[in-house]
Amino acid sequence: MTATVALAGAALLLSGCSSSDGDGKDEEGVGSGVSQQPKGEDPFWVNPEGNAAKQVSAYEKDGKKDDAKQIRKIAEQPVAEWILPEDPEKQTRGYTEAAEKADRDALLVLYNIPHRDCGQFSKGGAADGNAYRAWIDGVAKGIGDRAATVILEPDAVLHMVDQCTPPEFHEERYDLLKGAVAKLKSLKNTKVYLDAGNAGWSKPDSLYDPLKRSGVEQADGFSVNVSNFQTTEASKRYGKTLSAKVGGKPFVIDTSRNGRGPYTGKGKDPWCNPPGRALGEAPTTKTGDDLVDAYVWVKRPGESDGTCRGGPQAGQWWPEYALSLAKASAP
Repeated sequence: MTATVALAGAALLLSGCSSSDGDGKDEEGVGSGVSQQPKGEDPFWVNPEGNAAKQVSAYEKDGKKDDAKQIRKIAEQPVAEWILPEDPEKQTRGYTEAAEKADRDALLVLYNIPHRDCGQFSKGGAADGNAYRAWIDGVAKGIGDRAATVILEPDAVLHMVDQCTPPEFHEERYDLLKGAVAKLKSLKNTKVYLDAGNAGWSKPDSLYDPLKRSGVEQADGFSVNVSNFQTTEASKRYGKTLSAKVGGKPFVIDTSRNGRGPYTGKGKDPWCNPPGRALGEAPTTKTGDDLVDAYVWVKRPGESDGTCRGGPQAGQWWPEYALSLAKASAP
């Protein structure tokens, strides 16, 4: 599995964000009419200026009401904001301030570890350890005391275990991850979930020690299925297997595109823009399971996994794929 970068859109305009009275009754967002979900069911912020919301507005302007209705299934759900390498303080301040204004929590993804993604579609990351530490400092400064939930470095631990990341970088990575957990947990209202791969990984026992060395016991928990398609039930079983070995930590599940489970058809890279997939359970903290803190949409539905199966670059908005996900989902 390869987590894919979600590219930021236009600059965040705080004046265009939804406001809330705290009872789930929200003013509509600009253009698309996107509003917040009821706080008691889902405390995470819906960005009214996200790619899906903009697509709703574009389809409505073009008279494509049916397509707009489909994309609204995505636009009306909170999705994670992936923090880019440039000026992390400005980004995290913008997102957390907008979320605070709407009386919601910001959901953020940090995906900038050095040697990220083993040179695949989402290769990149900070130039070195010192650059990464400075970046994390910027992230933390921008969040401040505002409420945020952070998904920390998708694939970073798993890629050490599967040797995709060369062994000479492992010790530094452990140190960087543990340091990032400590820095973020020093903030007043920030929750941190260290990424722990997905249920397609056949050797969960090989992850126990690496997760501990990366700081999972100091984190609020861990995340599973980020950018992947494993079913929610399979993800629960996988997460509970890990939890039992890392101090009973709870976890969150990325349900953004797992409505039909993983792709089993022909072609390589089944995680990369697979056809016939569907949106999964809507984001919520009402999971009915004490070990599952939330269903979250970490991978933003409709953004490409990479230049495979006709897709654009990783993280770029792909309206056709977004429509296919939405149309395959429940009304």
